[in-house]
Amino acid sequence: MRYTLFGRTGLRVSELSLGAMTFGEDWGWGAPKETSAAILHTYAEAGGNFIDTANIYTNGSSERILGELLADRRDRFVVATKYNNTVTKGDVNSAGSHRKSLVRSVEQSLRNLRTDYVDVLWVHARDNFTPVEEVMRGLDDVVRSGKVLHIGVSDWPAWEIAQANTLAELRGWNSFAGSQLRYNLLERTVERELLPQARAFDLAVLAWAPLAAGKLTGKYRRGEAGRLDAHAWDGKDHNEDGTVTAVLDVAEQGGWSPAQVALAWLLQRPGNIVPIIGATKEHQLADNLAAVDVTLDADAVARLDAASEVPLTFPHSFMHEPAAKDLVYGDLWPSIDDRRSTYRRTTTEVL
Repeated sequence: MRYTLFGRTGLRVSELSLGAMTFGEDWGWGAPKETSAAILHTYAEAGGNFIDTANIYTNGSSERILGELLADRRDRFVVATKYNNTVTKGDVNSAGSHRKSLVRSVEQSLRNLRTDYVDVLWVHARDNFTPVEEVMRGLDDVVRSGKVLHIGVSDWPAWEIAQANTLAELRGWNSFAGSQLRYNLLERTVERELLPQARAFDLAVLAWAPLAAGKLTGKYRRGEAGRLDAHAWDGKDHNEDGTVTAVLDVAEQGGWSPAQVALAWLLQRPGNIVPIIGATKEHQLADNLAAVDVTLDADAVARLDAASEVPLTFPHSFMHEPAAKDLVYGDLWPSIDDRRSTYRRTTTEVL
C-alpha cells in the first residue's frame, strides 16, 4: 500500500480507504463482528490506515464494532466518521448540519468509537435549512476543541463547497480538506464541476461506490445475486452496457479481475483520488486491495475513457467549440503549454 496526503493537510492516508458501512448486520446485510474483524485485519496487513464510517451506518453498529476492534491500536489509524443524517425518527433536530445536531453527533460518535477524537469528520450531505456560515463556524469550533482534527464534505454541489471554503479562509476558520462523492466508470458526471473544484482547492477526493454497487464487477451479468445501492444509476448519462463490456475485456486481457480494473482506473485519474472499498467477505477485500498493483496502459485507459465518457454541459460544451476557443484564447491557443498545475494533462484537454 502506498500513501497520499489528505488534501492540503500533512495527514498521511493510504491510497485505498476501507469503508465500514458493511460492519454490522442491522440493515439486513453486511458482516458480523467476527467477519468485520477479519476484514479489518486484512486491510491493516496490506498497510491500509484510512477507515471511513458514519454515525448512522447499521444504526450505529458500524462505529461500535469499529471502536471495539481498534481498541489499543486506535492511534495507528485515521478514523473518519460523518454526521447530519437522521438518527432518531420523530426528533426534528436529530437530522441536519446545525450546531445541536453537530454537538450531539460528535459526542455520540466518540462514545461509539471509544476514542476522544476523530481524525476526519464529514458533513454527510447538504442541509439547505442550515446556513453555510453556521456549518463552517460550528465545524471550526469542534476542531479547535480537539475532538475533530480535520473536516470534509460529502455530497454537496461544487459551488457551495467553494463558497464554504472561501468563507472559512477569509474568516480564519478551518476549511474542508476533502470531498467525498460518488465516482466510478458509470458515474463520471462529477468530472464536470466537482472534480475541477476539488483540484482548485487542493481537496482530497474520496470516491464512494467505486464499483457502482457491483455492476462493474460483471456479477449481475452472470446472474449472481447482489445488493444494488439504493442510489440507482439511471443510464441517461452513460453507456452502461458498453462500459461494463470494456471493463471485462480489459480485465481478461490483463489477467486481472474486473473490480481491480475499475479501481485501478480511479487510482490513475488526475488529482488526489482515494477510492473507498467495502466488503462483506475477506476474499472480496483481498481482490480489491490487489488493484494497487495494477497499471493500466494507455490503450486500456483510452478504451475505458471512451466507453464511459459523459457529455459536457453548458458552459463547458460551448467553450469547447473551436470558434469559442479562438475568440477567448486567440488563434494560437494550441501552442500554449500551461504548466502551472501538475494535474493538467494537455492544454487541449483542459480547454
